[in-house]
Amino acid sequence: MKRVLMIAYHFPPLAGSSGIQRTLRFAKYLPEFGWTPMVLTAHPIAYEQTSPDQLGEIPAGTTVSRAPALNTARHLSIKGRYPQCLALPDRWATWWLGAILPGLWMIRQHRPDLIWSTYPIATAHKIGGTLHRLTGLPWVADFRDPMVEANYPRDPVVRESYRRIEAYAVNHAALSVCTSPGNIRLYSERYPHRADRLNLIENGYDEECFEGLAPGGEPLNPGKLTLLHSGIAYPSERNPTHFFAALRRLRETHALSPERFVVRFRAPAHEAPLLAIAEQQGVRDFIEIAPPVPYRDALAEMMRADLLLIMQAGNCNDQIPAKFYEYLRAGRPILGLTDPRGDTARALAAAGVELVAPLDDTAAIAALLARITDTGATPPSPSATTIQAASRRNRTARLAEHFDALYARKASA
Repeated sequence: MKRVLMIAYHFPPLAGSSGIQRTLRFAKYLPEFGWTPMVLTAHPIAYEQTSPDQLGEIPAGTTVSRAPALNTARHLSIKGRYPQCLALPDRWATWWLGAILPGLWMIRQHRPDLIWSTYPIATAHKIGGTLHRLTGLPWVADFRDPMVEANYPRDPVVRESYRRIEAYAVNHAALSVCTSPGNIRLYSERYPHRADRLNLIENGYDEECFEGLAPGGEPLNPGKLTLLHSGIAYPSERNPTHFFAALRRLRETHALSPERFVVRFRAPAHEAPLLAIAEQQGVRDFIEIAPPVPYRDALAEMMRADLLLIMQAGNCNDQIPAKFYEYLRAGRPILGLTDPRGDTARALAAAGVELVAPLDDTAAIAALLARITDTGATPPSPSATTIQAASRRNRTARLAEHFDALYARKASA
């Protein structure tokens, strides 16, 4: 068996992030394709929230090293303030200091053939780049999102730090992997001399997580149409202002009421701004805020929802939310509020999703909601072909093919 050292911040027992699934499922399925994974991650003290519910899903026998790491905002601040240098490139910068020696020990002890690191968090690529430089092992840099965009990160000092890490990764990694076509286009334009080393491997779903779960069953809110948003509602990237304004407009025309329609946000993380917008728009009674639940319970909830909500703003046109693929497998109708020019809109269209409106267009959203509630007809669910193609096992098979090519190149050198 060939071996790969996987560097990832998002890993159990971290709770509340769908990013866990990419590393966890790659680690699960890689042995089927001839690769033994080892994981270098952060100590749980660095996590905002933890839960033991996915620890049992780490494949038996997998070597996992939890390197020392702190969250600068929590552990190194005084009255909520700290020097910016302690949080560059991100609040987990200490993980780089804590991970290098354990990483070198793992490489010496287990002799991996490749290094793989995944962003976000930016420090993961900094660790991957350092270990690559010190050992000469081929490095695969995984970009779940673009690291740098026009106004992201907002702080110019942080943005420059990200830019340097991104440039080093793309220029020195033997392969860079992106999760959306837009990110491939972006990096091909930014690094044309490395375009031949960019490859697309989308996110996906794990079929085994859905075993024993069936769509439908007891409604989430009997007698009410329930629209479910499962996961983080980022204030900028998934701002619901126009969506809530559409609810207000329909309420004012008596086309919609909280007795007939409810929107549930499961583990949105940013509750305060979400509720502030709802209060401002006068639709607080349409909104349910629900706490985090174990991953499998979250999947079961998706399969019972009347509609599943995707929100993605135009500033994320080169990204597709990871939850989209779980929504696909849940087999429930999807309502997409996103820029029609972006990758999320294209993915929804490819899956046969018809209920799509721009996230920043109150009138279009109101018309879409009215169409749903007026007809009473069940909107179509995603196509079976699209669902089957999005499994994590299929994604891992493609990753292993790239690993094999790098291994062969290394062996022949």
